[in-house]
Amino acid sequence: MFFSKDRHKMRQFFFDIWQKQLNGTTPLEPMEQIIAGIIEQHPEYHALLADPEAVIDKDFTPEMGQSNPFLHMSMHIAIQEQLATQRPKGIIDIYQALIKKCNDPHAAEHQMMEPLGDMLMQAQRRNTAPDEKHYLKGLRKLLKK
Repeated sequence: MFFSKDRHKMRQFFFDIWQKQLNGTTPLEPMEQIIAGIIEQHPEYHALLADPEAVIDKDFTPEMGQSNPFLHMSMHIAIQEQLATQRPKGIIDIYQALIKKCNDPHAAEHQMMEPLGDMLMQAQRRNTAPDEKHYLKGLRKLLKK
């Protein structure tokens, strides 16, 4: 279910998982546990997730000074999946070096989001598969800053 092009369904998935986590009556599936953990790390999104009707169809645009909380959480998910599958090769070493640099795994993931977003935007523009070498290059630049 997580991989869908339907924005409404994707957002509903986040709402459902958060409600399930809050209720605590039904065990979470492994992917749901990952997503609930990411939501827990973002208390600034808790009120938003408690009011699905207000945001399920909302556009979050940089022009309006808004970041998209669903995109943000999805990027955390993507990074955690990359780490779990060790793909691209070398990502774990870079991640661990970033953790040492900023003393915080969550902050390390936030730093990784810019190169990840860049890779995904280039792939979308070019209508090609994401370029993992370009992504790794961008991640390595973070270590030099």
